[in-house]
Amino acid sequence: MSNFREIGRKIVGVGRNYRAHAAELGNQVPTKPILFLKPTSSYISQGQKIKIPKGCTSLHHEVELGVVIGKHGNDIPETKAMDYVSGYILALDMTARDFQDEAKNKGQPWSIAKGFDTSCPVSEFIDKSKVKNPEQIGLWLKVNNTMRQNGNTKDMIFGVPYLISYISQYFTLEAGDIILTGTPSGVGPVTAGDVIEAGLSDLVSIKFEVEKKGK
Repeated sequence: MSNFREIGRKIVGVGRNYRAHAAELGNQVPTKPILFLKPTSSYISQGQKIKIPKGCTSLHHEVELGVVIGKHGNDIPETKAMDYVSGYILALDMTARDFQDEAKNKGQPWSIAKGFDTSCPVSEFIDKSKVKNPEQIGLWLKVNNTMRQNGNTKDMIFGVPYLISYISQYFTLEAGDIILTGTPSGVGPVTAGDVIEAGLSDLVSIKFEVEKKGK
């Protein structure tokens, strides 16, 4: 994943973009995209391990379709948005849920909860030509061979063109930037020694082991 670290300037996450996921966490369904940022230092690729951040007692998995931006743009019209996509990745938005809950209760940012080191495991790059419709593709996640998440991007509240257009009104998008489009229902905790497997239709699959930080 060195190419994303070197080229990508930012990772833009979209929160609560599936109704069922919002409901399972007791959150209201948003009327406009909820955005947060993850640093590029959070990237890992296969062969590396997800490390539970110091003090975290509830680390959750979230499988997501990642959209890779191919060129510079801002205030992008929704009708032109897909011209700015170079491809896709399968990603995990690992979330320190206890940190996030505490931050929400105090009205504080989610930066540590969402952006700690190893919080963004990703697959290899998938060229856009291999994805006929990013809003009609299945994604799944297993923990220790048990299915936890099994969803489809058709259930997203805000689709890919809308997200690109909306985000570009506030953040200039640059080549290599990643948009994480949200997660379906079924999120849950993982602990040290667990193995996470996830897939995007039949296009790509990933596997990561979880360990305590410091190992």
